[in-house]
Amino acid sequence: MMALAEMGNFALLRRVITRDPDAGGEDYIPIDLARFEAMEAEGAFALSWRAHGLAYGVPVSVCEQLDKGVDVLVNLSRTVLEEARDKFPGFVTLLLTAPAEVLAARLAGRGRESTEEIARRLERAEFTLASGLPVIEVSNDGPLEQTVVRILDALQAERV
Repeated sequence: MMALAEMGNFALLRRVITRDPDAGGEDYIPIDLARFEAMEAEGAFALSWRAHGLAYGVPVSVCEQLDKGVDVLVNLSRTVLEEARDKFPGFVTLLLTAPAEVLAARLAGRGRESTEEIARRLERAEFTLASGLPVIEVSNDGPLEQTVVRILDALQAERV
């Protein structure tokens, strides 16, 4: 996502996640569950959800960026897409798709999940999004550079 943000003049939002700070992967703000729940109760998140045994939050600072006309990229759970659509004018879902074998290899390569956890995620990979969501679907089945170009092309077309 970092390459996409830099090439497409988008702001990349860092999520707050109750994940070990050494887990790697995306650039996120690690936090323990007690602090997350306190922040959630204080209204510190524009969106929050639970998935994969973790808690995720989108800081309310996203509202300031959007109010300034900045296009913001953030990785969301499909469970909060309708809420995001209702909360943020101009919201668009960027749906990245890939064949199951590609997803399995990528998840295994991250090394954050067991074989059983990967199998459960792959079972959920086939889903239908809620109707009424604006969706841009992009195939993410090749090299990262190719996917970034596909995404930028699709998002630039959406901006017009």
